[in-house]
Amino acid sequence: MIALFPISALLLSFIAYLYPTIFVASKSAIIPLLALVMFFMGMTLRWQHFKQALQQPLIILLTIGIQFLFMPLFAYLLANALQLSEAHTIGLVLVGCSAGGTASNVICYLANGNVALSILMTMASTLCAVVAMPLLSYVYLSQSVSVPVLDMMRSILLIVFIPVLSGTAINSFFARSIHRVQGIFPVFSSLAIVLIIAIIVALNQQNIASLAMPVLIAVALHNLLGMTVGYFIPRLFKYDTATCRTVSIEVGMQNSGLSVALAMQYFSAAAALPGAIFSIWHNVSGSTLSIYWRQKTRVVSQ
Repeated sequence: MIALFPISALLLSFIAYLYPTIFVASKSAIIPLLALVMFFMGMTLRWQHFKQALQQPLIILLTIGIQFLFMPLFAYLLANALQLSEAHTIGLVLVGCSAGGTASNVICYLANGNVALSILMTMASTLCAVVAMPLLSYVYLSQSVSVPVLDMMRSILLIVFIPVLSGTAINSFFARSIHRVQGIFPVFSSLAIVLIIAIIVALNQQNIASLAMPVLIAVALHNLLGMTVGYFIPRLFKYDTATCRTVSIEVGMQNSGLSVALAMQYFSAAAALPGAIFSIWHNVSGSTLSIYWRQKTRVVSQ
């Protein structure tokens, strides 16, 4: 199962690149699809998760601090060091300012991390993103573009906050009934994310054809640097291996789908390109890393 998500994302993206007209007409579906993914994520949570978060505040706060301090900073520094265009700089910074991605929970499980903690971190960073993302975007991008802070904050509320809370409320009140079908939520979410990626690839077909290597390098380094600081900073604070892996994945795997949606809504298709590439890359790199960590755990336990 671990290979299906990155493989399907790459395959459908390849089809979208060859036959973009099939997916271009679905441009308006990006935001509703993303809201649907957030809703399905909420359907796996209960109000008790909010209470549990209060019982583990330090590691959650540390993760949020690493995520919203280092990831936008790395994005900004890489974009300038590699001399990316204004549109690609906007896209990379938006990725850096995003919360943890929902796929991180699945990758965390495969890497033998702390899955419950991963879910709490994703939820906490998503809630913080309502304020942090538009403000950080303004800090890093205001010199080159006019960032619609209030409009972006409203979009995050509609795309993330309300769907997650709605799903959580339904799951809290109808947990027994929903439990029987909860296994299909990750499947639907994966399909929605793969479709979002394909639509963005189709919309950026011409841009991808002439894509400069610095953009690819920036995306790969951004992901790598996030996972690196996410692992070693908790290690400095003497956290166990499972927790360090969890933070590493949570920080490195951004909610790039959200950055894509915001880039498309407020900037341009070109600005959405780094997020679209990141969506593919971080799932491939995360899956690869989880295989390595899982095999390493088995060797140690033998």
